Amino acid sequence: MAITIYGIPNCDTMKKARKWLNDHGIEYQFHDFKKAGLERQLLLDWVAELGWETLLNKRGMMWRKLDAETKANIDQASAIEVMLATPSIIKRPVLDTNDARYVGFSEASYAEIFD
Repeated sequence: MAITIYGIPNCDTMKKARKWLNDHGIEYQFHDFKKAGLERQLLLDWVAELGWETLLNKRGMMWRKLDAETKANIDQASAIEVMLATPSIIKRPVLDTNDARYVGFSEASYAEIFD
């Protein structure tokens, strides 16, 4: 199973997820949004599978930095553009097991995914 985990290296949730994978001997590739960016088609695939509302982190600093008009009028099309322009606004991590994609981290959910 080729696993990729997407996010940014300094995120505490990312650190927990990567530690969990390492502690359980699960090999994975880390895709750093800040260094590698995010391809439009990949994001469109995620939106189709998971929904833009699941992917867009409205609790983080990047959301708070958006102007009021953008936040008030956010819809799928504008959310996609915001996520492409600022991938750090995507809820982390995004875990791709090749069979499915998962957003966020908890030990229980990862234990279930890799059971």
